[in-house]
Amino acid sequence: TLDDLDQRVKEAGLEITFRQSFFSDPAAPVRNLKRQDARIIVGLFYETEARKVFCEVYKEKLYGKKYVWFLIGWYADNWFRIKDPAINCTEAEMAEAVEGHVTTEIVMLNPENTRSISNMTSQEFIEKLQKRLGKNPEETGGFQEAPLAYDAIWALALALNKTSAELVKKGLRLEDFNYNNKNITDEIYRALNSSAFEGVSGHVVFDASGSRMAWTLIEQLQGGVYKKIGYYDSTKDNLSWYNNDKWIGGAPPADYTKVITTFRFLSQKLFISVSVLASLGILLAIICLAFNIYNGHVRYIQNSQPYLNNMTAVGCTLALAAVFPLGLDGYHIGPRRFPFARLWLLGLGFSLAYGSMFTKIWWVHTVFTKKEEKKEKRKTLEPWKLYATVGLLVGLDVVTLIIWQIVDPLHRTIEEFTKEEPKTDTDVSILPQLEHCSSTKMNTWLGIFYGFKGLLLLLGIFLAYETKSVSTEKINDHRAVGMAIYNVAVLCLITAPVTMILSSQQDAAFAFASLAVVFSSYITLVVLFVPKMRRLITRGEWQSEQQDTMKTGSSTNNNEEEKSRLLEKENRELEKIIAEKEERVSELRQQLQDRQQLRSRRRSSNP
Repeated sequence: TLDDLDQRVKEAGLEITFRQSFFSDPAAPVRNLKRQDARIIVGLFYETEARKVFCEVYKEKLYGKKYVWFLIGWYADNWFRIKDPAINCTEAEMAEAVEGHVTTEIVMLNPENTRSISNMTSQEFIEKLQKRLGKNPEETGGFQEAPLAYDAIWALALALNKTSAELVKKGLRLEDFNYNNKNITDEIYRALNSSAFEGVSGHVVFDASGSRMAWTLIEQLQGGVYKKIGYYDSTKDNLSWYNNDKWIGGAPPADYTKVITTFRFLSQKLFISVSVLASLGILLAIICLAFNIYNGHVRYIQNSQPYLNNMTAVGCTLALAAVFPLGLDGYHIGPRRFPFARLWLLGLGFSLAYGSMFTKIWWVHTVFTKKEEKKEKRKTLEPWKLYATVGLLVGLDVVTLIIWQIVDPLHRTIEEFTKEEPKTDTDVSILPQLEHCSSTKMNTWLGIFYGFKGLLLLLGIFLAYETKSVSTEKINDHRAVGMAIYNVAVLCLITAPVTMILSSQQDAAFAFASLAVVFSSYITLVVLFVPKMRRLITRGEWQSEQQDTMKTGSSTNNNEEEKSRLLEKENRELEKIIAEKEERVSELRQQLQDRQQLRSRRRSSNP
């Protein structure tokens, strides 16, 4: 039966997605059916096994408006109410589990009140049968199948009668039949194959394989009672439907769960808020850069290595600009234009901003923590070495990023999450997806990047701590640089692992990464540039510098000017010390003269 069903559904363009068999315990197969999201289930088992199956169906909740069961129709009408020691479900639970299932069986009694070849209607046949059986005919074995047996005897009698007539023409008799006589056998087969008459079970006819072609009765269990909902005549391929079928959900269930793919996009409120902060940060960086360039002639600004500070401002601008592509996803752009520039902006921005600060603090540590004889040799500041150090850090990033893009280029990847069941529709499942800008060996490349940057951050913290008490006018803002390094390092060292852990939560990951970039940039710009602005505004140093320049002329060599100023200061201090010493010497001379005069008086008074 199952093989025949498999072949017929394939011919009809249907698909059997899952087949499950069992010998005694149906618990595991029922669980597998639920796991495979089976909806339309055909059960091929006897009545005793049906009770076991539907007890497990109740336990697994494999019934209701999402499911429909097709069973064999020749079970007893109350088969699910019969007490069975093999199951541990109550009658009410069984009734709940089997409600709404559909049965199909061959029509054993002609539903139409027409006379058959025996000159009896189907009702007259049943009445005569019940009269002969006596009390409780339903409990007699084969009572339901009796019309089929009766019509089978009639089919045999008619076939033999027709065969006898044909054999007479050939000079043969039925009495001559034996199992080796092929002529008589073929005549009996042809007679049966061509049989067609009205019986008490309906129209009797056989197909080429010898199977009875009868009507099929379709019933549905409604309220614990089987109701006829249709007939199917296979001889005429005619379906008679009564339109009285009832479904728990109001309609027949879907044959599968419709999966709707939805993308998890970044919260637009969060993206806009962070974008506003980043835009203000870029504006602040431009103001700081313009301030530094405009006041580049001021001695105080010159002593802070303004070109390195300019690099810091440019690096902060690039890092803040990376916030915008960091928040772009499929909500704003298509998959082919996915923003891959975020990695370049962040990498180069970090190298410029942090690299310039690291270079300053490294030079201060190198010069002022060495022995005196080595310190004197290295006190002369050579700016090109500082710029070369920053260029080396940026160059390493550029080379690494180029190799990354060539060997393992970034591309758009999709992360799928567990399917979600909406509360309103049980036949729909939502499959959340999240877009990522990733590569095949993303973790390896991030490990290289984070390892290198992490070492720089830790070394920067160490150098900043070592030089916190150093004072030098050649880089007069190294303490501010150290403070900025502390803040940037702490934020980066916390944010990097957190964003990797929260990569599947788009809002949290974006908030951590973008706010770390924003706050690091803000802190760096404020700590480095705001004190300079405040000093120049409150003290008016740029004006005095301009006046000094007009009087004495501008010097083309900043180092010579600085040396001259230091020598003048040292000369004034020495002159002050000499004046104090001379005053002390004159006092001592006066005291000596007074003592000599006193001694001479004492001598003259002695006899």
